[in-house]
Amino acid sequence: MSAPSKTLLIVYHSLTDGTRQMAEAARAGAAAESGVDVRLLRAVQAGPGDVLAADGYLFATPENLAAMSGQLKDFFDRSYYAVLDQVNGRPYASLICAGSDGSNAARQIERIATGWRLKPMAEPLIVCTHAQTPQAILATKQIGAPDLERCRTLGEAMATGLALGVF
Repeated sequence: MSAPSKTLLIVYHSLTDGTRQMAEAARAGAAAESGVDVRLLRAVQAGPGDVLAADGYLFATPENLAAMSGQLKDFFDRSYYAVLDQVNGRPYASLICAGSDGSNAARQIERIATGWRLKPMAEPLIVCTHAQTPQAILATKQIGAPDLERCRTLGEAMATGLALGVF
């Protein structure tokens, strides 16, 4: 058996477990594709070396105060200039676990990805939990099977595209 020829890096942050579930579902979908090594890293664990070693990316974050999480932002802060102009053209997609909207968090990731000259492979996948009270916002989330299937499908599509050399 030969070693995987492509690597998909999934970087995530999750405080209330929803984004972790989404990222793990994407990993499960991607892992079904032979020839692709799937690396799932928490944002605090990931850095420039991980970005440079990957051929494609999934960035996953909760929506926090209408923005991406601080820990995912920290990952981008630590990695941005170290990989600038070295990842041009690589594919990416994003997963957002939102309480209400998620579009601003998605836009923030898109702006960073544009700076890195990454190619979007899908519209941001936003799962809305409708958490609106402090208690609901801070509660542990349980992402439903249909939404987890959407995440799994996105992970599978990213890995298949990498394996086939489509992107």
